[in-house]
Amino acid sequence: MAMKIRLARGGSKKRPFYRVVAADSRMPRDGRFIEKLGTYNPLLPKDSEERIKLNMERVQYWLDQGAQPTDRVARFLEASGTIAKTERNNPKKAEPGQKAKDRAEEKAAKAAEAAEAPAEEAAAEE
Repeated sequence: MAMKIRLARGGSKKRPFYRVVAADSRMPRDGRFIEKLGTYNPLLPKDSEERIKLNMERVQYWLDQGAQPTDRVARFLEASGTIAKTERNNPKKAEPGQKAKDRAEEKAAKAAEAAEAPAEEAAAEE
C-alpha cells in the first residue's frame, strides 16, 4: 500500500482549513485516511505558531514506514528540519507564453525597420 502524507481540505467556501493526514495514495483528497498528523490554517499570518501544527513523532514514524510527503507537506517538513531541503527548479515558470513571444518578435522587427529607415534616408541625402 503506497502511503502519502498529504493535506485533506476542510472548512467552508473561501475559508480553507487543512488536516495533515497519512493516507493511502489511492484514496480521494478529502476521503478516508489512516491517521491525522496535524493541521494547517493558511488564513493565519505566516509567523503565527497556530498556522502549522504537526505531531512530529507520528510524522517521523510514517516517514520511516515509507510514506511520501506531497510537495506542500514536504515544504512544511523542510521548514521544521525533519527532512533535508531539496533543490527545486522550474525553468519554464518565468518563460512567457507563445503569444507573448510572437508579440515580442513583431515588436523587435518593427523597431529594426524603424531604425533602418532613417539610416537609409541619411545615406540617400549624401
